[in-house]
Amino acid sequence: MTLDYRAVFISDTHLGSRASQAVVLSRFLKHVRCEKLYLVGDIVDMWRLRQKWYWPGEHNNVLRRLLNHTKHGTEVVFIPGNHDEGCRQFVGLEFGGVQVKPFDVHTTADGRQLFVTHGDQFDLVVRHHRLISMLGGKAYEYLVRLNLPYNAIRQRLGLPHHSMSKAIKLKVKRACTFISEFEDALQREATHRGMDGVVCGHIHQAEVREADPDTGEVAYYNCGDWVEGCTAIVEDHAGNIRLIDAEEELASLLTAQPANAKRRLAHDADLDDPLPLEELIAVERVFAGANA
Repeated sequence: MTLDYRAVFISDTHLGSRASQAVVLSRFLKHVRCEKLYLVGDIVDMWRLRQKWYWPGEHNNVLRRLLNHTKHGTEVVFIPGNHDEGCRQFVGLEFGGVQVKPFDVHTTADGRQLFVTHGDQFDLVVRHHRLISMLGGKAYEYLVRLNLPYNAIRQRLGLPHHSMSKAIKLKVKRACTFISEFEDALQREATHRGMDGVVCGHIHQAEVREADPDTGEVAYYNCGDWVEGCTAIVEDHAGNIRLIDAEEELASLLTAQPANAKRRLAHDADLDDPLPLEELIAVERVFAGANA
């Protein structure tokens, strides 16, 4: 009764933000099994926590499930992004079995090497206009929250779901050439490093673009986010990589189970193998210390 992968890459969960889809993320982490789990940045939204502390039980459950993965032999790698950049001071250390790295190189089952990075270093707005970036993040969360009643009205009118924030963001990207070149910059960096592709997050735009042998373009994989979407990049045991929607994967798992298993699968309040409280507190202190 599990989703079995060789590697899982998730990014931009923004725990500590009201927009975070922590309940779905916790459910996904409960039922997924993998050899390697990458946390590709912006896992905890320290920018938001500095402004106002928000940390409900659902967000704590995500940390518990992540730590449970290390207890079951999963190699968990955390690559801080710009929203949790305070954790970059802990690069090279390990907390509760979670390794903190500035980036990583993942070797797939079929021998390809992928450069794994959050990607904010390749965003000129983040690098050179930090205040604008922080204000943009605040406006983004506001639009996500506004989207809920907006889409409730659209649903009553029989209209499809529409993301205001994504529509606005795409228009801004078209207006700002250096943002629209984010993907190209990452691919160039992966090529420069001799990699076969890149796995990233940051722009909340899930995408899979396979390598093109005719142009020499390397593969580009963006994990998406857990704010408006609930997506991840996964590798199967043969080395094939795809983008998944976590809610769809969980739904397919649910329909494949007998009735009694469905009830257990649907109930996510329990936490398998509860961790010692001191371990959870130690990890929380890392984030709190980095947030100071």
